[in-house]
Amino acid sequence: MAAAFAFLHHLAAFTLFAAVVVEFLWLKEQPTPPLARRILVVDAALGISAGVLLLVGLSRVFHFEKGASYYFHNWAFLTKFSLFVMLALLSIVPTREFFAWRRAMKQGQVPAVTPERMRTLRLILHLELAGIVVIILCAALMAKGIGVIA
Repeated sequence: MAAAFAFLHHLAAFTLFAAVVVEFLWLKEQPTPPLARRILVVDAALGISAGVLLLVGLSRVFHFEKGASYYFHNWAFLTKFSLFVMLALLSIVPTREFFAWRRAMKQGQVPAVTPERMRTLRLILHLELAGIVVIILCAALMAKGIGVIA
């Protein structure tokens, strides 16, 4: 059972990473209605994978692996978890923007996104990608037993 949860955790993490990369790449240009629809689908996949990642990750912390006591006394885990929460909150900004596009799309119009807003969305996605790299580093440190607070 622990292996199944580890697999789900990794699958959700890779799906989340892929979704952020796809959003970042697709936001290089003004969105057309078909592109905006695809971005909404990818953003939904990102949200679902983040939810699965959180639930499965917390299940692993409390019911499998080394136990909650170990993880909550490990600075690498605390950093990883804190970053995950911060990135999840940050990702609300692009999600709200993508949802706002729905009105224009229903009318068959191109979503109006200013160049400044596009730069902001890309900056947020850049920050999310950088945060994911730090999360991966923390995961590697945890796997090697580094970060235990005495």
